[in-house]
Amino acid sequence: MRSAVVLFTRDLRVHDHPALAAAAAESETVVPLFVLDDAVLARSAPRRTGFLGESLRDLSASLDALGSPLVLCRGDPAAETVRVAAQARAEAVFASEDVSAYAQTRERRLRDALWARRIELRVFPGVTVVPPGDLAPSGGDGPFRVFTPYWNRWRAVPRRSVLAAPRSLSRGPAVEAVRQTEVMDALGPRASGSAGLGGEREGRARLERWLADGLPAYAHAADRLATAATSGLSPYLHFGCVSPLEVTERAGAKGGAEAFVRQLCWRDFYHQLHAADPTIERRDLRDRGDEWADDPDAFAAWSEGQTGYPVVDAAMRQLLVEGTMPNRARLIVASFLTKHLYVDWRVGAAHFFRHLVDGDVANNVGNWQWVAGTGVDTRPNRVLNPIRQALRFDPAGDYVRRWIPELAEVESPGVHQPWALGPRRPAAYPGPIVDHAAAVERFRAVRARGPSRGSSGRPRLA
Repeated sequence: MRSAVVLFTRDLRVHDHPALAAAAAESETVVPLFVLDDAVLARSAPRRTGFLGESLRDLSASLDALGSPLVLCRGDPAAETVRVAAQARAEAVFASEDVSAYAQTRERRLRDALWARRIELRVFPGVTVVPPGDLAPSGGDGPFRVFTPYWNRWRAVPRRSVLAAPRSLSRGPAVEAVRQTEVMDALGPRASGSAGLGGEREGRARLERWLADGLPAYAHAADRLATAATSGLSPYLHFGCVSPLEVTERAGAKGGAEAFVRQLCWRDFYHQLHAADPTIERRDLRDRGDEWADDPDAFAAWSEGQTGYPVVDAAMRQLLVEGTMPNRARLIVASFLTKHLYVDWRVGAAHFFRHLVDGDVANNVGNWQWVAGTGVDTRPNRVLNPIRQALRFDPAGDYVRRWIPELAEVESPGVHQPWALGPRRPAAYPGPIVDHAAAVERFRAVRARGPSRGSSGRPRLA
């Protein structure tokens, strides 16, 4: 074909980009395009917006070097893509398949709008390691709902080859791009306290450092709250600055990588669930009959890091400052909100999404539903004890003291339960808003009653 448009969405890279590689191979000229949707911008955390801006600047530089500059537009993705494709006299639009309700609706609208102009839409893998619909339980309908069988199939299935970046791209016909300054101004500079520079170059550099220095210690150090023992690649994976397939293949080629690769499989697992039923963004995957507590004060204490449980508060304060927290901390705070305070997981997921640099809908919803017991956890009523978790994963108290200055002078183990210090308890730090044992008893009593819809199912919080 003479001309094609490559629509970038959550795949902001030139290496291992199947849609870009196919367009470069099949079309004489290529027009790379990104459309900033104001509906998405309105929901994006400031740090995530800044990370997106950095990633687009980096992508633009890479495409310039290949010979075909990135066209930036702002507006409705379907309308803007059709406009650019018509101006470029494109015969096809190439894009990466995605899973969220927003992404699936965007693809349907785009396909219909392009078809009206007799322009083909072609979608390719690239957002996950294994395409979301490729694996299904033997003899069953729908996606896998239990992780271990999915993991066993996922690691055994043949995968496509990792693709090199195109050597060059031929520039397509000129298209209107007067909105480029407006797009970059809307994204703004990188927010203070961002988790790091966005973009493919930085993502690939971090991957190299991680494979060399971080991966060997991951299995035994990843849950330690006070050490930077995780890869830091999560926002780069979310925006597609690095290829999940390439990360998996390169990590898997090294010894002792199973624990890390397993986490990449969890990411695919949640994406295949989401692709099959995007309504789980707002609906329980498994209905437990919960009648969640409506307690704005409890939610405010949790979201502001004022629950009186130091490990919970440290993590929530880190989220507000840096837009991130360790995965172990995410599990602890989510369990506290849904099972100690019995507040709806959707409320917690929305708060995370407002602040996380790596705010990925599928991962965020999947993890929150797992912790709340409405998702794929095979032990839905498990409750993480925040004190035991803190003593296990922050034994010296370094993580807590880093984020809670009121406890900076308190030694472990007292730093994890300062209310037990008696007269030596720091007056500036609040007492616990709920008793652990009583909260767990209330939660389990409600769940034991099952999916009844009576008003008696809602506990009153201390």
